[in-house]
Amino acid sequence: MAEQYLKSIKVGFIGGGNMASAIGAGLIHKGILKADNVWVSGRTDRTHGFWRDLGAHPTLKNNDVMCNCDIIFLTVKPHMLDDVLETVVGRKAGEKFESKLFVSVLAGVSLNILYTKLSTIVTSPRIIRSMPNTPMMVGEGITVYCSNNAESKDLELIDMLFSYIGMSQNVPESLMNGIGGVSGSGPAFAYLVIEALADGAVRMGVPRPMATKFAAQVLVGAGKMVLETGRHPGQLKDEVCSPGGTTITGIHAMEVGGVRGSIMNAVEAAVNKTNELTSHLN
Repeated sequence: MAEQYLKSIKVGFIGGGNMASAIGAGLIHKGILKADNVWVSGRTDRTHGFWRDLGAHPTLKNNDVMCNCDIIFLTVKPHMLDDVLETVVGRKAGEKFESKLFVSVLAGVSLNILYTKLSTIVTSPRIIRSMPNTPMMVGEGITVYCSNNAESKDLELIDMLFSYIGMSQNVPESLMNGIGGVSGSGPAFAYLVIEALADGAVRMGVPRPMATKFAAQVLVGAGKMVLETGRHPGQLKDEVCSPGGTTITGIHAMEVGGVRGSIMNAVEAAVNKTNELTSHLN
């Protein structure tokens, strides 16, 4: 029944780039959203071609998304929000749209600011602020979200949508920026680790395609071990490190290289940048 309902709702994306693709394409590929019920505004032929090939409705006009959809995802860059809102007008001059549900993925833009800005074009907008990540495209995403005025049915609906393409959790808004440094930026950090593991294997004579495939699977497997066993990562690490063995020797080399501190610094830097954006935008 829930899946049948999801196939009937009309979902729009203002901004058709990477994040919209991760959410929308992920849900379409899983058969959760019906492509014919998805509208996407974008500016490039490449973007339009991507969505057209999926069976969705690409458009140059943000108003097309507003007029046709029940849920609107805001998937543009944060600094573009004001320009986007200037292009949206009611069905009649000076007329606002009726209440709609908006899901923002704009990093650093608070619920209060979103409400103030969206209230200029919509009567009583219901707003959910979210922080998803791109692995949603393959069903392994992480999305945290928060709201201070969305209805319970709105929150249940969005949680259901995001749960189909990964892990989803409602959190206090005060945690959004901090979590974003791990979930939002973390995939890029993980790709760097995969590349480094593969490079190490290549240096030792392993062919590049094989090295990359095995390195990626190492992170997939390690992640599942943490999630499914519930054991602390340190405990799982210790179980692999035999006394005087190869793995503990490698761990020592990583510690000498400052890998642990560098990754912690990367998360801190990402969060600080988001806090900087928050201060500027709000």
